[in-house]
Amino acid sequence: MNEVIPLFPTPFLRAPAALPRTVVDGLVQHFSGLALQDNNASANLSHTQMLRPSDSPLLVDAAALITPKLAEFGALLFGESLGWAIKEMWVNVLDEGGRQAMHNHANSFISGVVYLTPTHPSSRTVFMKSPGGHDFSFKNDHAGVVTGAFNAEKWISPQPEPGDLVLFPSYLMHAVPPNEGERRITLAFNAIPARLDSWGYAVNFSG
Repeated sequence: MNEVIPLFPTPFLRAPAALPRTVVDGLVQHFSGLALQDNNASANLSHTQMLRPSDSPLLVDAAALITPKLAEFGALLFGESLGWAIKEMWVNVLDEGGRQAMHNHANSFISGVVYLTPTHPSSRTVFMKSPGGHDFSFKNDHAGVVTGAFNAEKWISPQPEPGDLVLFPSYLMHAVPPNEGERRITLAFNAIPARLDSWGYAVNFSG
């Protein structure tokens, strides 16, 4: 019998209700009014300045709940249980008509999003293959094609609920399509491990 083996899959962790409603509501109330920085991608997208968990007791609580998930996910990426630290956090406010252009996150290894408000189906986070990758340069793309894990160019994440957490490798391209619903608020963050060791060549990171 034939066997199909998915070579080098990309991990994506989804943790429903990772943050309790009390923490979620506190983050929305405190930080939504501080999202004053405009984003070049859209006039209806704004975000806070870059924050550290130590900047607010609410972020300390959120980081304490997120960090064990980082260790779990990091073991998939690096084959070892490592210490992890959140190096930066920020709150995004996406109003009706707002969108987030395709991007990834530099200077980090794990990135994540906590959804703080209900998300309209139109503005679920979309993940994409990196442009200019190692795929065939000629595509088979027409109405009769059956899209699957091996030929898809993008993947729409599951419908989130407030408090849901997702983690993904920081290099993974992602975007948010135009929001056709009410205000969408998320907490995004980047994380780094305490140390990486490649056969004695070690690099120590500090959050």
